[in-house]
Amino acid sequence: MERSFDLAIVGAGIVGLAHALAAARRGLKVVVIDRDAQANGASIRNFGFITVTGQQAGETWRRAKRSRDVWAEIAPKAGIAIAHAGLCTTSRRPEATAVLEAFLRTEMGEGCELVIGNALGERFPFLAGQQAALWSPHDLRVESREAIPLLAAHLERDWGVTILRKTTVRGVALPVIETSNGVLRADAAIICPGDDFTGLYADALKAAYPALTRCKLQMLRVRTASTGPDLPCAVMSDLSLVRYLGYAELPEAAALRARLEREQPEQLANGIHLITVASADGTRVVGDSHHYAATPDPFGDTKVDDLILDEYEAVFGARPLVETRWLGTYASLPDRAMLREWVADRVGLVIVTSGTGASTSFAIGEETIAEMFG
Repeated sequence: MERSFDLAIVGAGIVGLAHALAAARRGLKVVVIDRDAQANGASIRNFGFITVTGQQAGETWRRAKRSRDVWAEIAPKAGIAIAHAGLCTTSRRPEATAVLEAFLRTEMGEGCELVIGNALGERFPFLAGQQAALWSPHDLRVESREAIPLLAAHLERDWGVTILRKTTVRGVALPVIETSNGVLRADAAIICPGDDFTGLYADALKAAYPALTRCKLQMLRVRTASTGPDLPCAVMSDLSLVRYLGYAELPEAAALRARLEREQPEQLANGIHLITVASADGTRVVGDSHHYAATPDPFGDTKVDDLILDEYEAVFGARPLVETRWLGTYASLPDRAMLREWVADRVGLVIVTSGTGASTSFAIGEETIAEMFG
């Protein structure tokens, strides 16, 4: 017997699951369909860092704030641990400090503070030789490889969402959804393909967004000399201030970029900036780099890892032991953080194109469901 749903979602990454939550909260009968046996893509290969501070001003920042609130609400219900909260964005150059001061003057700086001089060492003793740090209480960190499966289980257990694994969607002609495991029926569909642009509605996607490509990241899990969770918050550095658009679009960032082009050209050429987050087992997740191609090669470059670790050492004063290395990929567009296209009647296609999926997807899902169902 064919199964019928109000909404079919193709893709069980964070974008698809966020749409499923928004739809289930409206009382809709939802099925999520994914070709893999478990989460395996960008949603579990990232920092698990729900980043508000530093996101591009406007829609992306507002979406991040809303998504952070949803994470905080559902995490305890889903059994997802909040590893730590808050962000220290450090500066070791006066040009970087000027960017942080400018950020504080924007609406995005509300609730943040600049910690300078002796107060910095007293409050954040893990920051070696830094000039200043912007402290923000707005950000959260979860362990992605644990959080995404727990979120999926929460949707199944507590919201009645059906999740079909190891199932490929071959075609969508509503109300018919043709899959590798038979036919489903649904009144509406949302396609969340991540960075796979060759499947459903590939021609429409290519025609509308010819610049759409993929970004490859190099990531590290490291261990320091201490035991147990040793960072109370996430940490970024000078390089982050010319990459994260909430800082980089400020006029004051131009002088910092000019200095970094002189002093750290290799890091800039490889799209490197520093994010460091802590795990409960005492390890830290560190990254990352950015390289763009339609089909990124599957190989990590130790020189790139070394450049990441150079920045880590400049902030923390010591080089850690690398335990694990991995690659991530995500969809990328140079001029937008996400795309939402209505590719057919009651069929939407949603892709986060900026590496901000964990940070913004819950808000994006709410917007899409509201637009689709009123």
